[in-house]
Amino acid sequence: MTRLRYLLILIALGVFAILPVFLSGNLLNAIIKMMISALFALAFTLAMGQAGMLSFGHAAYYGLGAFAAVHAMRFVEAGAFSFPTPLIPLAGAAVGFLFGLLFGWFATQRSGVYFSMVTLALAELLYTLAPTWNSLFGGESGISTIRGASWGISFGDDAHVYYLTLFWVTLATWCLWAFTRTPLGRLALALRDNEHRVRFLGFNTHMARTLIFALSCLFTGVAGALLAIATEAANYTAFSSKASADVVLQTFIGGAGTFFGPALGAASMTFFARVTSDLTRSWLLYQGLLFVLVMLFVPDGIGGLIAEHSKKVKKGGYKALVLPYLLCLVTGLLLLAGVVFLVESTHILLSDGYIAKTKSSGGAAVPFSFFGQDFNPRSWVTWSIPIGLLLAGAALMPAAMKVTGRAWLHATQSAPAQGETA
Repeated sequence: MTRLRYLLILIALGVFAILPVFLSGNLLNAIIKMMISALFALAFTLAMGQAGMLSFGHAAYYGLGAFAAVHAMRFVEAGAFSFPTPLIPLAGAAVGFLFGLLFGWFATQRSGVYFSMVTLALAELLYTLAPTWNSLFGGESGISTIRGASWGISFGDDAHVYYLTLFWVTLATWCLWAFTRTPLGRLALALRDNEHRVRFLGFNTHMARTLIFALSCLFTGVAGALLAIATEAANYTAFSSKASADVVLQTFIGGAGTFFGPALGAASMTFFARVTSDLTRSWLLYQGLLFVLVMLFVPDGIGGLIAEHSKKVKKGGYKALVLPYLLCLVTGLLLLAGVVFLVESTHILLSDGYIAKTKSSGGAAVPFSFFGQDFNPRSWVTWSIPIGLLLAGAALMPAAMKVTGRAWLHATQSAPAQGETA
């Protein structure tokens, strides 16, 4: 790792350290959830990105870590034993590791899609069992508790939880990065690339895959414990297939081929979901469209895109990319505006409230409000707006792609050496 990267990491940690001074409680809570999601994605990538084990049920260990933390806090609250709140994530780590060994032993008997299906089945088993096991999982309502004061800190303030989360996420991220430099971390890459050759060399591939999977579950348990500390509760929905699917989508959007890419994707998508869910009920549709666009145009993810620019763009080459990228931005905004107009308008027109208004008016056209403006659904002017935006964006797209392609070649090609022809 170069000195520049160390400097950037130190600057980022410094920024995170002073954020509570400037952010409101709501935004601070959002940052906490983003950091937890980032750690979950990094832990998932240890199994999927490093060792090639695509788990469709990683939420199982996320939920187990959360329930382990909640029960630990409840025991402390009841006076059963004394345990400091800052060390509660260790309970999630221990439970995640133990169940990772247990479930991983069975799951790693197979590879590829069969491994994925086994992990999904194990997670669904917990998801089905949890609502009926009230003593352990609290039934459908879950289990709630309170954070106890430790080391002179009350942990009643969001800032206290923020710094606790920042510490554990930083520590876990460093451990995950350090693991990639160990012999076992190198072996994980070999298992991903050619497991048969590793077995031919004399390694016990089943044991290695089980241990790597368990380590991934360990850090996943830490993320789940941090979520339980932040929310002071745990619910069986943490085991759901949606939670497992979210981390898969976030990892691929961020870029599974880079170390920090999954964390970037998870943090971005968590913030995106938090913002859009307050604005529209169609936020899951936009999330799905975003994933499709990333897979089509940036298959290496956000992290891969950043890495490609840092490696290939020559000195001063970014100047040639500014205008083409601005053209792409304008094209994207036009298409986005057209899609949003159509989706939100359709959602309004198909809603029960609007249908009731139409019936009460005797079938007459009832204007609907969108972005503070009233639109007549039976007027051609209304639908000409999104159609015009989409056509304008579609017309600009070929030119934007052509100009950007030429600018990219200019920005990445080195100047010919003296005596050579260009």
